[in-house]
Amino acid sequence: MLIIENISKTFFPGSVNEKKALQGVSLTLNDGDFATVIGSNGAGKSTLLNAIAGAFQIDQGKIVIDGTDVTRMPEYERAKYIGRVFQDPMKGTAARMMIEENLAMASRRGRRQGLRWSSQAEMTAKFREQLKLLDLGLEDRMTAHVGLLSGGQRQAVTLLMATLVRPQLLLLDEHTAALDPKTAEKVLQLTDRLVKANGLTTLMITHNMRDALRFGNRLIMMHGGKIVVDVKDKSHLTVPDLLELFEKGAGEVTDEMLLS
Repeated sequence: MLIIENISKTFFPGSVNEKKALQGVSLTLNDGDFATVIGSNGAGKSTLLNAIAGAFQIDQGKIVIDGTDVTRMPEYERAKYIGRVFQDPMKGTAARMMIEENLAMASRRGRRQGLRWSSQAEMTAKFREQLKLLDLGLEDRMTAHVGLLSGGQRQAVTLLMATLVRPQLLLLDEHTAALDPKTAEKVLQLTDRLVKANGLTTLMITHNMRDALRFGNRLIMMHGGKIVVDVKDKSHLTVPDLLELFEKGAGEVTDEMLLS
């Protein structure tokens, strides 16, 4: 469960560049909720995820993950509760390390790091089985350096790493935006499968209205650093419905949001 109570964040306060990025945002996600977050550029979507992850300290409010108050907890400590996949496929993995090495690090999230994994055949077999689920042939390339993978392959590995140890919360920050449409669809389907199989509480940012409707059980719309729409059952919504909601709550609709 995720509980956010009245959080605010202003960057460069008192200057000509002052930006009220989050303004009194409150949100509760129940266990297993898969919420898609939509909004125009600058709406506060990524800022919200960064606030939850602890990338910066909020000005006010409270953030609770699975009963633990993490509001003042540094980012590295919150990492044991959170799995995260970024928009940039280059983030979230160590490019100069092998696939197996990256998975080994991910498997020790929240525990003391060590290198003894390298001689553990049982763990290697486990990683191989997990990689098979990606259906990308990576189970036969476990010694390949991650930096040599394509963007889609790397993002799939990052997603697997984020869920290898079941997180209390999964954050997906436009994690398919940098991929071509075919690869993006494959990663989205993989995301949906992993989230459902593990019952993960998930926040997924997207600019794509069709994807916002297709995936998850809940839809959140942000504008001006605020949540302007929160639909807890979006099964009845269509793209025209969402366009109407967006125009009422957030204004201009961009072409990017309409792409399928």
